[in-house]
Amino acid sequence: MSTKVLIAEDEPLMRERLVTLLRTCWPDAEVVVTAENGNDAWDGFLEHEPQVAFLDIRMPGLSGLEVAQRIGSAAHIVFVSAYDQYAIDAFEAGAVDYLLKPVEADRLRKAVERIRQKLAFRPVDLTDFLGRLKAALPAEPRPAMRWIRANVGKQIKVIDIDHVLFFQSDTKYTRVVLAESEALIRTPIKDLLSQLDPDKFWQIHRSTIVAVGAIAAAERIDAERMQVLLKGSSAKLPVSRGFTHLFRE
Repeated sequence: MSTKVLIAEDEPLMRERLVTLLRTCWPDAEVVVTAENGNDAWDGFLEHEPQVAFLDIRMPGLSGLEVAQRIGSAAHIVFVSAYDQYAIDAFEAGAVDYLLKPVEADRLRKAVERIRQKLAFRPVDLTDFLGRLKAALPAEPRPAMRWIRANVGKQIKVIDIDHVLFFQSDTKYTRVVLAESEALIRTPIKDLLSQLDPDKFWQIHRSTIVAVGAIAAAERIDAERMQVLLKGSSAKLPVSRGFTHLFRE
């Protein structure tokens, strides 16, 4: 049985090199996602649910650290970066491995051996380590979205982000739902995610981001499924299995 792998690296030549080397030293690995930014990496992870993710720490959109935080213990993480001073911490935190750029074949081969040994076990939750590493790295200011331009009929309205209850994918558009109205924007959910304040907005499904302050309750439908109930709306939003941890005590 093949192992599904995600590779996220914003440098095209480095990304191609990593894919080529991995196919050589790990023929049983199936590279199901190659992403050039963190947004695409996270979207690809939700779609394909790979067992292993190679994540560059510095990427446009969501950083590799932010993607790793969202993955949690759902996959084995291998960091790829030029920040060698953090390698020891990565090992101690339980990351499968830490590859320095440029990635060499012999070094990747050793990483693959470690990955294969770890696959029989549940991936380690790196939450604490990622928080420390994120604090240690030089800050990259990214102001959260404050307002959004959206189509409402023939008008283009400017909507205060604090008035939004939730965002939801709808074919070619994304619905922006407020208490008394809704609008459409062309920005995909995966791109919205990196622009929103993560303390104020949670992704609860591949197609849905909800305002935390608008959540009235989360209720179980059955042993496998949950849904979110909202203040000021009759909408009931399904919660994907990968996001149910947001509502555990």
